[in-house]
Amino acid sequence: MGYEVKVGISNKHVHLSQADLEVLFGAGHELTPQKELGQPGQFAAEEKVDVVGPKRTLSGVRVLGPVRPETQVELAMTDARGIGIAVPVRESGKLDGTPGCKLVGPCGEVELEKGVIAALRHVHLNPQQAEEAGVKDKDIVSLRVGGERGLVFDNVLIRSGEKHEAEVHLDTDEGNAAGCGNGTIVEIIK
Repeated sequence: MGYEVKVGISNKHVHLSQADLEVLFGAGHELTPQKELGQPGQFAAEEKVDVVGPKRTLSGVRVLGPVRPETQVELAMTDARGIGIAVPVRESGKLDGTPGCKLVGPCGEVELEKGVIAALRHVHLNPQQAEEAGVKDKDIVSLRVGGERGLVFDNVLIRSGEKHEAEVHLDTDEGNAAGCGNGTIVEIIK
């Protein structure tokens, strides 16, 4: 039996730099936390933006906080195709060579030259949890999802650090394919 971890389904969302936040929402604006997320210090903000692609616009996409050094848009493949952007699967923060888009907020617009990705599925673990699971930061593992639509996800990145808490991040396409949702328990297998 492998190490068990609960799933957190990641819907489309945007991480903003402070500079882009101020263009979109006004000078000096700070994100307004709406609800805490599974990772310590992370939150869904009240703020939303429109993500504009060549084919159409995704309206009201949630901003997650806190602000980051660089703006990043995370979409499921279905969302990206729908707005006409071919996105690569990337680890969060690895934005070189990625496509851009336009973000529209209540006070302005930002034209991103890069930063749109489909997030590489990953498992967050603190160091103690990683040791219990027999893995370390940057390992690549597989996840077994049970149930009626059970399957095995390969190429799952381990992200281990002091500010992490045990949680698997899958996007909406992946969650739907496996018939799982927030709180589903999955098993790390090597």
